[in-house]
Amino acid sequence: MKTYNVKSSDIERQWHLVDASGKTLGRLASEVAIILLGKNKPTFSNNINVGDYVVVVNASKVKVTGKKDQQKVYYRHSNYPGGLRSVSYADMFKVNPERVVTFAVRGMIPRNRLGRQIMSRLKVYAGQDHPHAAQMVKSDKGE
Repeated sequence: MKTYNVKSSDIERQWHLVDASGKTLGRLASEVAIILLGKNKPTFSNNINVGDYVVVVNASKVKVTGKKDQQKVYYRHSNYPGGLRSVSYADMFKVNPERVVTFAVRGMIPRNRLGRQIMSRLKVYAGQDHPHAAQMVKSDKGE
């Protein structure tokens, strides 16, 4: 029996809507990362991007457990001396809750060219409204 290798022309992408209201940040991120990577499909291959599109709504209603809302800190560095910057979870969540969800998912995606392609299929919105309603209808026909 021959091994099946998926081709990029054989990939059919669907759109998934994930409601983040009341969900824990890490559990939500792992659920989204599995769909983005395509690990929920029988045709999964880690050298080809077989994942689907994911739209996350209500990012402003996501929860964290323990004292993470007071203690978690996001770091970035400008690659210049003294260029370390830090922002607390509470401040980032107040200003841009979409970025909190995006960073959580990005931590579960490979750090290479394929990972950047995968992350381009993630759409995160703070509220209930999103401009991808037309794509959602198309994915419902295939199921």
